[in-house]
Amino acid sequence: MRLPCGIYSENYAKDMAIVRTRPQWICTILAILVACSLPLWMSRYSMHMVNTIGIYILSAIGLNILVGYAGQISLAHAAFMAVGAYTSGILTVKLGVPFLVSIFFGGLASGILGIAFGFPALRIKGFYLILSTMAAHFIIMFTIEHWTSLTGGTYGLPLPEPKLGSIAFISDHSFYPLILLFLLAGTIFAANLSRSRTGRAFIAIRDNDLSAELMGISLHRYKLLAFFIGCFYAGIAGALLGHWSGTLTPSWFHFMFGMWFFAYILIGGMGSNLGPYFGVPLLVLMAEGLRHITTDMSMDYPTLARMIMSFHDLVYGILIVVFLIWEPRGLAHRWNIIKAAYRLRPFSYK
Repeated sequence: MRLPCGIYSENYAKDMAIVRTRPQWICTILAILVACSLPLWMSRYSMHMVNTIGIYILSAIGLNILVGYAGQISLAHAAFMAVGAYTSGILTVKLGVPFLVSIFFGGLASGILGIAFGFPALRIKGFYLILSTMAAHFIIMFTIEHWTSLTGGTYGLPLPEPKLGSIAFISDHSFYPLILLFLLAGTIFAANLSRSRTGRAFIAIRDNDLSAELMGISLHRYKLLAFFIGCFYAGIAGALLGHWSGTLTPSWFHFMFGMWFFAYILIGGMGSNLGPYFGVPLLVLMAEGLRHITTDMSMDYPTLARMIMSFHDLVYGILIVVFLIWEPRGLAHRWNIIKAAYRLRPFSYK
């Protein structure tokens, strides 16, 4: 990573650090303080949106590791979120497992199932891998919908109020610190993973799996590991989503829900740790803005309101096409250009 002019690393520890300069430390600490203070001054509606964005970012980080770093396409991300949510919910409802423990088991179950459905990636890739993961989505969701004795089927699975001892997480404001904790942990892990031996192996497989294998990288091991990590993130995010909402229904985890996560990381910046932080807020807030517009227009112009609301998926598609043509590396790449211009000052002409 380039540093501002006049600043250089004096040892390997400083060179390997994620946060390296004093301005970066100041910005990082301020960002964490602002994030921790949100429940003190935000309304219930705003906290609801912040919680939604936080859970979606956590899930998008997992898909970014799987697709952006390892190059393994998966269209079953929503289904793996459902596996984590239902595993955590069933452990809490049926067995009385504390919800915080059940969240980790939900991520673990999703990761193990991701390995099972990731085995086709050892033999196939590209279009055929897309079809196999699409089949995985429908197999998982069919099982959830029809195993009514365990999951409640289409009627849903109500979950008890999440509690940790005497502390109850019953509101958007009280549940937010838990989401923030998992999001920070997931972000730090992903940032370190991308710079580790495993992360470099993922990138080598993504760029050219044949060359990676010739260099001694085990394709079987790292492809399955990528599926486990990506699905583990999805399971944790799905479990958080289930306990936060209080009820699980299969209709939440529809196929297009998983496709939206592709839009998040593509527009934000695929293969960049900042990508989910750019893509998720932009698209979630845009969708919420469309909902507000249609709600305000529904009384006076009901036909036009329904037409605008039907544009939700169309707008996502248009944005994907626009970014593929004019900014294929996403908003994170544009942010890196801005940072590079600052670091080269006063020699910005270089």
